[in-house]
Amino acid sequence: MKNINFEYYKVFYYVARYGSFTQAAKALYSNQPNVARVINLLEQELGCQLMIRTNRGIHLTEEGKKLYKRIWVAYEQIRLGEEELSERETGQGVVVLGASEMALHLYLMEQMQQFHKLYPAIQMKVHNYSTPEAIRALESESADVIFVTAETSRNRNLERAGWQTRLLKTCSDVLIVGPDQRKLAESVHSLKDLQPYSMIQLGADTSSYHTYSQFYLKHGLTMHADIEVATADLILPMVEKNLGIGFLPLELTQTALQQKRVFQIPLQEEIPERGIYMIYKARKEENQAREKFLDMLNFSQKESGKI
Repeated sequence: MKNINFEYYKVFYYVARYGSFTQAAKALYSNQPNVARVINLLEQELGCQLMIRTNRGIHLTEEGKKLYKRIWVAYEQIRLGEEELSERETGQGVVVLGASEMALHLYLMEQMQQFHKLYPAIQMKVHNYSTPEAIRALESESADVIFVTAETSRNRNLERAGWQTRLLKTCSDVLIVGPDQRKLAESVHSLKDLQPYSMIQLGADTSSYHTYSQFYLKHGLTMHADIEVATADLILPMVEKNLGIGFLPLELTQTALQQKRVFQIPLQEEIPERGIYMIYKARKEENQAREKFLDMLNFSQKESGKI
């Protein structure tokens, strides 16, 4: 085993997760040159290239993907161990939630607010993941409950042996464009018509990217993400700055549409409906904090008539 500084792997984890030296530096309370220096040192120690730097962000090589798969699990297990020790020290319950960004903003945030009012002594640990990362967190027991987005017709793909999967709500996406190209909003277009325009989309390791890749393929086209962003909240301001067009849930764009900061492009093709799913699995060791959280959500769903 090589005698490599484990801090290097921590830096690698954050760069790989965010796909950006800048975002990783913020998370590590460091600076971009230092992060880049550490990655170079790690690549020298391992004798292979882990990342490809482009003007659109950081992309992992095949070697980088293999390493990240291992480092991700190790890092999550370390974090989980710290949280378990913290729970023993405080004597209070802890529920660990994993959520994709869309699920967090479109559903989970409001439920967390309600839960905190009911059980202020219970700690909530929330980790923002892509949908694939959230599923891996549940598999490795790094999260008690996860909330993810997926095309509703694909919900069966989220089911696992012993896992409980529930559709919490559905959401409809719209295609938006900035003020400089507002004429696109004046008539109905096909996906093929819009291919010459720059597309702003989340990275390949997200359910959003997969949903729209399949959407384009269904209509005999290939989606090209001209600008890939690390988080969905970057799509709206980039569209406002006329950097391209992008798909976002209507709930997240309504204010900008009303204020005419962006405009909706009518599509010939029907945009696939997406759902917010809650997934968890039964455990032999009962977690009272988790059970209280699930009970509250069950009550909330019954009150709304959804179950």
